[in-house]
Amino acid sequence: MSAETQIKETVTNNDVVLFMKGTKEMPQCGFSSRVAGVLNFMGVDFADVNVLADDELRQGIKDYSDWPTIPQLYVKGEFVGGCDIVTEMTLSGELDTLFAENEVAFSKEAADKIREANA
Repeated sequence: MSAETQIKETVTNNDVVLFMKGTKEMPQCGFSSRVAGVLNFMGVDFADVNVLADDELRQGIKDYSDWPTIPQLYVKGEFVGGCDIVTEMTLSGELDTLFAENEVAFSKEAADKIREANA
């Protein structure tokens, strides 16, 4: 299976997907750790894809999204962004809205705690 086919299937078959360095239990870079930490703290059920395990996949996701960096977050098949964008969306409340509009379960209380801690 090609990397592109694998990526399409993954983002189609999972509501929330994080292409990252490492896993959600053991991130292998600070940016991946930050995004996985936000999603874990907010109680979001997400699929994690370790791009370090497959060089073709690592380059494939960059080509697929036309985005040069990892991590990359997808919600309902749509590319959301990387670490900086996810961080900004979390702090502004846009991530809450995105999850709510797409019927993705998350803890609003946890999201509010993140914003309070960063106010």
